[in-house]
Amino acid sequence: MRNLLGWLSPFLLLFIALAAEAQVTIEVVTVPANTPGTDTLFLAGNLNNWNPKSQPHAFRKIADNRYTLTLPVAEGQLEYKITRGSWEKGETKGNGAGRGNRTYKAKQGRDTLRIEVENWQDNFPSVTKDHTASANVKILSNEFWMPQLEKSRRIWLYLPPSYATSGKKYPVLYMHDGQNLFDSFYSFSGEWGIDETLNEQFAPEGREVIVVGIDNGGEERMNEYTPWHNQKMGGGKGDAYVDFLVQTLKPYIDSHYRTLPGKEHTGIAGSSMGGLISLYAALKYPQVYGKAGIFSPAFWVSPEFYKYAAQTKPAKDLRIFLVAGAKEGEKMVPDMKRMRDLLLKQGLPAANLKYEVHEDGEHKEAYWQREFPRVFKWLFFQ
Repeated sequence: MRNLLGWLSPFLLLFIALAAEAQVTIEVVTVPANTPGTDTLFLAGNLNNWNPKSQPHAFRKIADNRYTLTLPVAEGQLEYKITRGSWEKGETKGNGAGRGNRTYKAKQGRDTLRIEVENWQDNFPSVTKDHTASANVKILSNEFWMPQLEKSRRIWLYLPPSYATSGKKYPVLYMHDGQNLFDSFYSFSGEWGIDETLNEQFAPEGREVIVVGIDNGGEERMNEYTPWHNQKMGGGKGDAYVDFLVQTLKPYIDSHYRTLPGKEHTGIAGSSMGGLISLYAALKYPQVYGKAGIFSPAFWVSPEFYKYAAQTKPAKDLRIFLVAGAKEGEKMVPDMKRMRDLLLKQGLPAANLKYEVHEDGEHKEAYWQREFPRVFKWLFFQ
Protein backbone atom coordinates (compact mmCIF):
# COMPACT_ATOMS: atom_id res chain seq x y z
CA MET A 1 0.00 0.00 0.00
CA ARG A 2 2.83 2.38 0.92
CA ASN A 3 4.51 1.74 -2.44
CA LEU A 4 1.23 2.31 -4.23
CA LEU A 5 0.71 5.64 -2.48
CA GLY A 6 4.27 6.62 -3.25
CA TRP A 7 3.71 5.84 -6.92
CA LEU A 8 0.46 7.77 -6.99
CA SER A 9 1.64 10.83 -5.06
CA PRO A 10 3.24 12.65 -8.02
CA PHE A 11 0.02 12.25 -9.99
CA LEU A 12 -2.04 13.40 -7.02
CA LEU A 13 0.12 16.48 -6.68
CA LEU A 14 -0.22 17.20 -10.38
CA PHE A 15 -3.99 16.78 -10.18
CA ILE A 16 -4.18 19.16 -7.22
CA ALA A 17 -1.99 21.71 -9.00
CA LEU A 18 -4.12 21.59 -12.12
CA ALA A 19 -7.29 21.87 -10.09
CA ALA A 20 -5.92 24.92 -8.31
CA GLU A 21 -4.79 26.64 -11.53
CA ALA A 22 -6.63 29.92 -11.95
CA GLN A 23 -8.41 30.02 -15.27
CA VAL A 24 -11.66 31.35 -16.64
CA THR A 25 -13.83 30.18 -19.49
CA ILE A 26 -15.68 33.07 -21.12
CA GLU A 27 -18.79 32.02 -22.98
CA VAL A 28 -20.49 34.45 -25.32
CA VAL A 29 -24.01 33.12 -25.15
CA THR A 30 -25.70 35.71 -27.37
CA VAL A 31 -24.59 37.87 -30.28
CA PRO A 32 -26.72 39.98 -32.64
CA ALA A 33 -28.70 37.85 -35.07
CA ASN A 34 -27.00 39.43 -38.09
CA THR A 35 -23.47 38.52 -36.92
CA PRO A 36 -21.78 36.93 -39.96
CA GLY A 37 -21.33 33.24 -39.35
CA THR A 38 -17.84 33.33 -40.87
CA ASP A 39 -16.56 36.03 -38.52
CA THR A 40 -14.28 35.17 -35.62
CA LEU A 41 -14.73 36.74 -32.19
CA PHE A 42 -11.71 38.00 -30.27
CA LEU A 43 -11.05 39.17 -26.74
CA ALA A 44 -9.11 42.45 -26.61
CA GLY A 45 -7.96 43.59 -23.19
CA ASN A 46 -5.20 44.46 -20.80
CA LEU A 47 -3.73 40.97 -21.15
CA ASN A 48 -2.85 41.53 -24.84
CA ASN A 49 -2.41 45.30 -24.99
CA TRP A 50 -5.90 45.72 -26.45
CA ASN A 51 -5.09 43.99 -29.71
CA PRO A 52 -8.50 43.61 -31.43
CA LYS A 53 -7.30 40.62 -33.44
CA SER A 54 -5.06 38.68 -31.10
CA GLN A 55 -5.01 35.13 -32.45
CA PRO A 56 -4.25 33.50 -29.07
CA HIS A 57 -7.43 35.15 -27.79
CA ALA A 58 -9.82 34.06 -30.54
CA PHE A 59 -13.08 32.44 -29.44
CA ARG A 60 -14.10 29.00 -30.63
CA LYS A 61 -17.58 28.79 -32.10
CA ILE A 62 -19.54 25.97 -30.45
CA ALA A 63 -23.05 26.67 -31.78
CA ASP A 64 -25.08 29.36 -33.50
CA ASN A 65 -24.48 32.59 -31.61
CA ARG A 66 -22.36 30.83 -28.95
CA TYR A 67 -18.61 31.11 -28.55
CA THR A 68 -16.08 30.07 -25.92
CA LEU A 69 -12.56 30.99 -24.84
CA THR A 70 -10.59 29.56 -21.91
CA LEU A 71 -7.56 31.40 -20.61
CA PRO A 72 -5.39 31.49 -17.50
CA VAL A 73 -5.77 34.57 -15.34
CA ALA A 74 -3.18 36.13 -13.10
CA GLU A 75 -3.86 38.00 -9.92
CA GLY A 76 -5.63 41.27 -10.47
CA GLN A 77 -8.45 42.41 -12.71
CA LEU A 78 -8.99 41.50 -16.33
CA GLU A 79 -10.39 44.36 -18.44
CA TYR A 80 -11.63 43.50 -21.91
CA LYS A 81 -14.07 43.92 -24.77
CA ILE A 82 -15.25 41.63 -27.57
CA THR A 83 -14.48 42.40 -31.22
CA ARG A 84 -14.79 40.76 -34.61
CA GLY A 85 -11.19 41.55 -35.50
CA SER A 86 -11.09 45.35 -35.44
CA TRP A 87 -12.34 48.24 -33.33
CA GLU A 88 -14.67 49.24 -36.15
CA LYS A 89 -16.37 45.90 -35.45
CA GLY A 90 -16.23 46.08 -31.67
CA GLU A 91 -19.13 45.47 -29.34
CA THR A 92 -21.52 48.26 -28.34
CA LYS A 93 -24.64 48.62 -26.28
CA GLY A 94 -27.92 47.68 -27.90
CA ASN A 95 -28.59 51.19 -29.18
CA GLY A 96 -25.11 51.57 -30.68
CA ALA A 97 -23.70 53.62 -27.83
CA GLY A 98 -20.20 52.79 -26.67
CA ARG A 99 -19.84 50.44 -23.74
CA GLY A 100 -17.26 50.54 -21.01
CA ASN A 101 -14.64 47.88 -20.50
CA ARG A 102 -15.86 44.57 -19.15
CA THR A 103 -14.07 43.49 -15.98
CA TYR A 104 -13.35 40.19 -14.28
CA LYS A 105 -11.65 39.67 -10.92
CA ALA A 106 -9.39 36.62 -10.90
CA LYS A 107 -10.42 33.74 -8.64
CA GLN A 108 -8.70 30.57 -7.48
CA GLY A 109 -9.44 27.46 -9.46
CA ARG A 110 -11.62 27.38 -12.54
CA ASP A 111 -14.46 29.72 -13.29
CA THR A 112 -17.01 30.26 -16.06
CA LEU A 113 -18.26 33.65 -17.14
CA ARG A 114 -21.26 34.02 -19.46
CA ILE A 115 -21.78 37.27 -21.33
CA GLU A 116 -24.00 38.72 -24.03
CA VAL A 117 -22.89 40.96 -26.88
CA GLU A 118 -25.74 43.41 -27.41
CA ASN A 119 -24.62 44.89 -30.73
CA TRP A 120 -21.70 45.70 -33.04
CA GLN A 121 -20.26 49.07 -33.99
CA ASP A 122 -20.63 48.43 -37.73
CA ASN A 123 -24.39 47.96 -37.30
CA PHE A 124 -24.62 51.67 -36.58
CA PRO A 125 -22.84 53.57 -39.33
CA SER A 126 -24.98 56.63 -38.55
CA VAL A 127 -24.09 56.59 -34.84
CA THR A 128 -20.86 58.55 -34.71
CA LYS A 129 -18.79 60.24 -32.09
CA ASP A 130 -18.06 63.92 -32.32
CA HIS A 131 -14.78 65.13 -33.74
CA THR A 132 -12.79 66.82 -30.99
CA ALA A 133 -9.52 67.78 -32.70
CA SER A 134 -8.60 71.45 -32.50
CA ALA A 135 -8.37 73.61 -35.61
CA ASN A 136 -4.57 73.49 -35.54
CA VAL A 137 -4.55 69.69 -35.88
CA LYS A 138 -4.61 68.24 -39.37
CA ILE A 139 -4.12 64.91 -41.05
CA LEU A 140 -0.81 65.21 -42.86
CA SER A 141 -1.61 62.15 -44.95
CA ASN A 142 -4.00 59.23 -44.80
CA GLU A 143 -1.54 57.09 -46.72
CA PHE A 144 1.98 58.15 -45.84
CA TRP A 145 4.26 55.52 -47.35
CA MET A 146 6.50 53.54 -44.96
CA PRO A 147 9.14 51.94 -47.22
CA GLN A 148 10.78 50.08 -44.33
CA LEU A 149 7.48 48.27 -43.67
CA GLU A 150 6.11 48.37 -47.22
CA LYS A 151 2.77 49.82 -46.19
CA SER A 152 1.11 53.18 -45.65
CA ARG A 153 -0.24 54.83 -42.53
CA ARG A 154 -2.20 57.90 -41.42
CA ILE A 155 -0.02 60.66 -39.96
CA TRP A 156 -1.34 63.48 -37.76
CA LEU A 157 0.23 66.92 -37.39
CA TYR A 158 -0.26 69.39 -34.57
CA LEU A 159 1.10 72.87 -35.33
CA PRO A 160 1.38 75.42 -32.51
CA PRO A 161 -1.14 78.27 -32.53
CA SER A 162 1.62 80.75 -33.39
CA TYR A 163 3.00 78.71 -36.29
CA ALA A 164 1.20 80.60 -39.08
CA THR A 165 2.32 84.05 -37.93
CA SER A 166 5.56 83.73 -35.98
CA GLY A 167 8.19 82.54 -38.42
CA LYS A 168 9.78 80.65 -35.50
CA LYS A 169 11.23 77.18 -35.54
CA TYR A 170 9.83 74.64 -33.08
CA PRO A 171 10.84 71.48 -31.22
CA VAL A 172 9.13 68.28 -32.37
CA LEU A 173 7.56 65.45 -30.38
CA TYR A 174 6.83 62.17 -32.18
CA MET A 175 4.06 60.06 -30.66
CA HIS A 176 2.58 56.62 -31.38
CA ASP A 177 -1.06 55.46 -31.42
CA GLY A 178 -2.07 58.57 -33.32
CA GLN A 179 -5.74 57.53 -33.26
CA ASN A 180 -5.87 58.27 -29.54
CA LEU A 181 -3.99 61.58 -29.36
CA PHE A 182 -6.22 64.35 -30.69
CA ASP A 183 -9.66 63.22 -31.86
CA SER A 184 -12.05 61.03 -29.87
CA PHE A 185 -13.87 60.22 -33.12
CA TYR A 186 -11.04 57.85 -34.03
CA SER A 187 -10.11 56.60 -30.57
CA PHE A 188 -11.37 53.32 -29.13
CA SER A 189 -10.96 54.13 -25.45
CA GLY A 190 -10.66 57.90 -25.17
CA GLU A 191 -8.10 60.44 -26.34
CA TRP A 192 -5.12 62.07 -24.69
CA GLY A 193 -6.27 65.62 -25.49
CA ILE A 194 -2.74 66.56 -26.60
CA ASP A 195 -3.95 69.54 -28.64
CA GLU A 196 -6.11 71.01 -25.87
CA THR A 197 -3.32 70.59 -23.33
CA LEU A 198 -0.73 72.28 -25.50
CA ASN A 199 -3.08 75.05 -26.65
CA GLU A 200 -4.46 75.91 -23.23
CA GLN A 201 -1.60 75.23 -20.82
CA PHE A 202 1.60 75.82 -22.74
CA ALA A 203 1.00 78.02 -25.79
CA PRO A 204 0.09 81.09 -23.67
CA GLU A 205 3.50 80.71 -21.98
CA GLY A 206 5.34 80.47 -25.29
CA ARG A 207 6.16 76.80 -24.68
CA GLU A 208 5.18 75.39 -28.03
CA VAL A 209 6.09 72.28 -30.02
CA ILE A 210 5.07 70.49 -33.17
CA VAL A 211 3.57 67.06 -32.49
CA VAL A 212 3.60 64.30 -35.10
CA GLY A 213 1.22 61.42 -34.39
CA ILE A 214 1.66 58.10 -36.17
CA ASP A 215 -1.37 55.81 -36.26
CA ASN A 216 -0.84 52.28 -35.06
CA GLY A 217 -1.43 49.54 -37.61
CA GLY A 218 -4.37 47.86 -35.84
CA GLU A 219 -3.54 44.18 -35.79
CA GLU A 220 0.04 45.11 -36.73
CA ARG A 221 0.47 47.25 -33.61
CA MET A 222 2.09 44.52 -31.57
CA ASN A 223 4.35 43.51 -34.45
CA GLU A 224 5.60 47.04 -35.04
CA TYR A 225 6.04 48.19 -31.46
CA THR A 226 8.76 45.73 -30.42
CA PRO A 227 11.90 44.50 -32.22
CA TRP A 228 11.69 41.09 -30.54
CA HIS A 229 9.28 38.34 -31.49
CA ASN A 230 7.04 37.02 -28.75
CA GLN A 231 5.71 33.55 -29.57
CA LYS A 232 2.24 34.34 -28.24
CA MET A 233 1.95 38.08 -28.86
CA GLY A 234 3.88 38.71 -32.07
CA GLY A 235 6.45 41.44 -32.63
CA GLY A 236 9.73 41.64 -34.49
CA LYS A 237 9.11 44.62 -36.80
CA GLY A 238 10.12 47.27 -34.29
CA ASP A 239 13.48 47.97 -35.93
CA ALA A 240 11.80 48.65 -39.26
CA TYR A 241 9.26 50.91 -37.55
CA VAL A 242 11.82 53.08 -35.72
CA ASP A 243 13.94 53.16 -38.87
CA PHE A 244 10.91 54.58 -40.68
CA LEU A 245 10.55 57.30 -38.07
CA VAL A 246 14.20 58.34 -38.33
CA GLN A 247 15.00 57.69 -41.97
CA THR A 248 11.74 58.69 -43.66
CA LEU A 249 9.28 60.57 -41.47
CA LYS A 250 11.63 62.91 -39.60
CA PRO A 251 13.46 64.07 -42.75
CA TYR A 252 10.08 64.81 -44.33
CA ILE A 253 8.89 66.82 -41.34
CA ASP A 254 12.15 68.73 -41.05
CA SER A 255 12.14 69.64 -44.76
CA HIS A 256 8.48 70.70 -44.95
CA TYR A 257 7.98 72.48 -41.62
CA ARG A 258 9.91 74.94 -39.48
CA THR A 259 11.50 72.60 -36.98
CA LEU A 260 14.49 72.65 -34.65
CA PRO A 261 15.93 69.37 -35.95
CA GLY A 262 18.65 68.76 -33.38
CA LYS A 263 18.37 65.97 -30.81
CA GLU A 264 18.07 68.48 -27.98
CA HIS A 265 14.77 69.59 -29.53
CA THR A 266 13.43 66.18 -30.61
CA GLY A 267 11.37 63.86 -28.42
CA ILE A 268 9.45 60.62 -28.69
CA ALA A 269 6.64 59.36 -26.46
CA GLY A 270 3.98 56.70 -26.13
CA SER A 271 2.14 54.39 -23.76
CA SER A 272 2.17 50.65 -23.15
CA MET A 273 3.75 49.09 -26.25
CA GLY A 274 4.20 52.67 -27.45
CA GLY A 275 6.25 53.31 -24.32
CA LEU A 276 8.42 50.28 -25.02
CA ILE A 277 9.15 51.30 -28.62
CA SER A 278 9.78 54.92 -27.59
CA LEU A 279 12.54 53.90 -25.21
CA TYR A 280 13.99 51.52 -27.78
CA ALA A 281 14.05 54.28 -30.40
CA ALA A 282 15.78 56.67 -28.00
CA LEU A 283 18.47 54.10 -27.20
CA LYS A 284 18.97 52.95 -30.79
CA TYR A 285 19.16 56.49 -32.17
CA PRO A 286 20.95 58.60 -29.52
CA GLN A 287 21.94 61.09 -32.21
CA VAL A 288 18.27 61.76 -33.07
CA TYR A 289 16.26 61.75 -29.82
CA GLY A 290 17.14 63.77 -26.76
CA LYS A 291 13.87 63.22 -24.89
CA ALA A 292 11.64 60.20 -24.27
CA GLY A 293 8.28 60.07 -22.48
CA ILE A 294 7.65 56.47 -21.40
CA PHE A 295 4.09 55.92 -20.14
CA SER A 296 3.19 52.50 -18.64
CA PRO A 297 5.76 50.57 -20.69
CA ALA A 298 4.84 46.96 -21.54
CA PHE A 299 8.32 45.53 -20.92
CA TRP A 300 6.80 42.17 -19.96
CA VAL A 301 6.04 41.53 -23.65
CA SER A 302 9.75 41.77 -24.54
CA PRO A 303 12.03 40.58 -21.73
CA GLU A 304 14.88 40.75 -24.27
CA PHE A 305 14.82 44.51 -23.75
CA TYR A 306 16.64 44.14 -20.43
CA LYS A 307 19.62 42.48 -22.11
CA TYR A 308 19.61 45.17 -24.80
CA ALA A 309 19.53 47.92 -22.18
CA ALA A 310 22.31 46.24 -20.21
CA GLN A 311 24.52 46.32 -23.32
CA THR A 312 23.64 49.84 -24.47
CA LYS A 313 25.10 53.10 -23.21
CA PRO A 314 22.42 55.81 -23.24
CA ALA A 315 23.50 59.26 -24.34
CA LYS A 316 24.60 61.36 -21.39
CA ASP A 317 22.21 64.15 -22.37
CA LEU A 318 19.17 61.93 -22.96
CA ARG A 319 16.20 62.85 -20.75
CA ILE A 320 13.79 60.03 -19.88
CA PHE A 321 10.53 60.22 -17.94
CA LEU A 322 9.22 56.83 -16.76
CA VAL A 323 5.69 56.90 -15.37
CA ALA A 324 3.13 54.21 -14.49
CA GLY A 325 0.32 53.36 -12.11
CA ALA A 326 0.16 50.83 -9.31
CA LYS A 327 -3.16 49.52 -10.68
CA GLU A 328 -1.71 48.37 -14.00
CA GLY A 329 -1.00 44.77 -13.06
CA GLU A 330 1.55 43.07 -10.89
CA LYS A 331 4.42 43.29 -13.42
CA MET A 332 4.20 46.94 -14.40
CA VAL A 333 5.98 48.65 -11.51
CA PRO A 334 8.69 45.99 -10.88
CA ASP A 335 9.47 45.86 -14.60
CA MET A 336 9.73 49.63 -14.88
CA LYS A 337 11.91 49.83 -11.77
CA ARG A 338 14.22 47.19 -13.22
CA MET A 339 14.60 49.23 -16.41
CA ARG A 340 15.24 52.40 -14.41
CA ASP A 341 18.04 50.69 -12.49
CA LEU A 342 19.59 49.36 -15.72
CA LEU A 343 19.58 52.81 -17.32
CA LEU A 344 21.30 54.33 -14.30
CA LYS A 345 23.83 51.48 -14.17
CA GLN A 346 24.63 52.07 -17.83
CA GLY A 347 25.53 55.68 -17.12
CA LEU A 348 22.39 57.76 -17.60
CA PRO A 349 22.78 60.67 -15.16
CA ALA A 350 20.23 60.51 -12.33
CA ALA A 351 19.28 64.12 -13.01
CA ASN A 352 18.18 63.10 -16.50
CA LEU A 353 15.87 60.34 -15.35
CA LYS A 354 12.45 61.00 -13.85
CA TYR A 355 10.62 58.02 -12.33
CA GLU A 356 7.08 58.16 -10.93
CA VAL A 357 4.54 55.59 -9.79
CA HIS A 358 1.02 56.72 -8.89
CA GLU A 359 -1.14 54.62 -6.60
CA ASP A 360 -4.33 55.43 -8.54
CA GLY A 361 -2.85 55.02 -12.02
CA GLU A 362 -4.66 52.64 -14.39
CA HIS A 363 -3.76 51.38 -17.85
CA LYS A 364 -5.96 53.72 -19.83
CA GLU A 365 -5.97 56.94 -21.83
CA ALA A 366 -7.54 58.98 -19.02
CA TYR A 367 -4.48 58.33 -16.85
CA TRP A 368 -2.00 59.15 -19.59
CA GLN A 369 -3.95 62.29 -20.46
CA ARG A 370 -3.68 63.41 -16.84
CA GLU A 371 0.06 62.80 -16.63
CA PHE A 372 1.04 64.15 -20.06
CA PRO A 373 1.35 67.85 -19.09
CA ARG A 374 3.92 67.23 -16.36
CA VAL A 375 5.89 64.76 -18.46
CA PHE A 376 5.92 67.16 -21.40
CA LYS A 377 6.98 70.13 -19.29
CA TRP A 378 9.83 68.24 -17.62
CA LEU A 379 11.14 66.86 -20.91
CA PHE A 380 11.07 70.05 -22.92
CA PHE A 381 11.10 73.02 -20.57
CA GLN A 382 12.93 72.12 -17.34
